[in-house]
Formats: sequence, C-alpha cells, structure tokens
Amino acid sequence: MSASCFAEILGELAPLSDDECAALARLEERTRHVRRGAILQRENEPANELFILNKGLMMSYVLLDDGSRQILRFLFPGDMLGMPGIIYREAPETLCALSDCVVCPFDRSALSDLMTAQPRLGSMILIVSQIERVALTDRLAMLGRTSAKARVGALLLEMRDRLRATDKSIAATFSLGLTQEEIGDATGLTSVHVNRMLRQLEEEGLIRRDSGKLTLTDEITLARTANYVNRYENLDLSWLPPRK
Repeated sequence: MSASCFAEILGELAPLSDDECAALARLEERTRHVRRGAILQRENEPANELFILNKGLMMSYVLLDDGSRQILRFLFPGDMLGMPGIIYREAPETLCALSDCVVCPFDRSALSDLMTAQPRLGSMILIVSQIERVALTDRLAMLGRTSAKARVGALLLEMRDRLRATDKSIAATFSLGLTQEEIGDATGLTSVHVNRMLRQLEEEGLIRRDSGKLTLTDEITLARTANYVNRYENLDLSWLPPRK
C-alpha cells in the first residue's frame, strides 16, 4: 500500500502528481478501528463525516419495511465511505464492518477543500462514483431479471475483481469473506437458496470451495452464465485533464 489507500485506487485510473498524492494522504491522517459487526454510520442519523477504508471489508445496507436487509455494496480498502450521504443531512444507508477494519475519518469540509485545491482529483472522485453507480445499476437489473445462479455467480466475480484491485496476487483463488446470509441479502435470496446455488455452481465445475477458499475454475463460462461485466475495466478517460 502507498501512503494513501485512496491514492492507490485513483492512481489506477491515471498517474497522480506528488501534490495530488499529498492532498489525498491528508484525508487519511486520522485512523479509527472498527470491530467486526460494529456500525460505523447508521441510516437516518446525522452524517457529518466521510471515511477512507484502510483495512478490512465493510458493507452498506438499508432496512426495508418488513425488517429485512438489502445489502447495497461491499466496500474494500481504498473506498471512500459515506459519499451517498454527502448531499443529505441524514445518512441514506448504514455502514457496517464485515471484518475488523481500520477507517480514516475526515470532515465534509476537507472534501470541499480538496476539490478546490485539486480540481483534477474532484474529476477522479466523480469517475469512481460513476463506476459505483453503474455497478449498482447492474445489481438492480440482476435482482429483477436474472436467475438465482446468475446473481450468485456475478457476486462471486465482482468480489474477486474488487479484491484484486488492491492485491494483484489474487488470481482465481481468494477468500470470499462473506456468509451465505450476507450473499443472500445482496442478491435477494435466502441463505438456503444461496447454499443450493453454490452447490450447483460447484457441481457444474464453475467454482471450487476448499478450507474457506473459493476458486473460479471456469471463469469465462461463469461470467457468461452470470451476464457479468467488470465495470472497473474498459474505461474511457481521454477527457480527464492531465496532471500538472
């Protein structure tokens, strides 16, 4: 990891200047430890801080009227947390730790200062937000139009691709780090149905599970079955201003 997790993510989009890296590092000067299962930010409560996830895995979710939970996104090191709430007085989603985590909190005003001093970074934050929006649109379409097997397969591919963004050593085998209930809450399925789909994917030779590790044994067929598109690839950033 570089001095800034967020700089490492943005640096994958385009090379950063020393001043830009220093500006991003200032967002991560403070750290806060969050234990597994703890709530970092709660839906419908005042939200005055943003965060960079430095270590661990988190999720964002909303509670529905019947008390069920819909997981919106899984959050990885280098992600900026709390951005959906930046235009509201109260948080529109809950942020919860799925593992022991370290986050770097900063005030909203620091983001305003960053965008004023480094407008190119503001453009890059917009890019990341749009990638997340399109990925969330894919999830919405998946929930409404695809089979249970496709939903689970797409989630497995997405998790692997997101983990690989900060760990290039990850190939076909990785630690998923999710329970079947959490997979179900992200895909609109019961944990029983998720278990059945995982077994089916395994029986079809698309995945293998062993000692807490998951291996994508036929990634091409799995991606085709799941109608999966990696939204962090094939970007056109020709319009992005050059670094100074």
